[in-house]
Amino acid sequence: METWYPTLKKPPFNPPNAAFPIAWTTLYADIAVTSAAAIDRYRADGQDSKANAYIAALGTNLVLNAGWSWLFFGKKKVGASVLGAGALAISSADLARRAGGADPKLGVALAPYPLWCSFATLLSSEIWRRNR
Repeated sequence: METWYPTLKKPPFNPPNAAFPIAWTTLYADIAVTSAAAIDRYRADGQDSKANAYIAALGTNLVLNAGWSWLFFGKKKVGASVLGAGALAISSADLARRAGGADPKLGVALAPYPLWCSFATLLSSEIWRRNR
């Protein structure tokens, strides 16, 4: 990454490199805390099937998240990573919806995640467009 990523043409709205670890660390903490609370709430309400569905959706989301990094940085497939980012944004919105189903406050708490993933989709798209 240290030799390839800096060579890419990026849009003016590309955040500084230091923003990414801060954003992702904050988001991963949010995902962990909010997801645990949503699963606990579903279980406390006797909705084990919804808790299990949330766990499956969370697992899918984390695979998509890792998949984007693998496509973009590992394989340097920027075009394919745009599709991965779009799928991640949809999955993240679904996760926030599911968290909101357990408690509306949890949906609000998780809302920054799909917003960031949507931004990442836009950013990936623009990087792909500028470098193809």
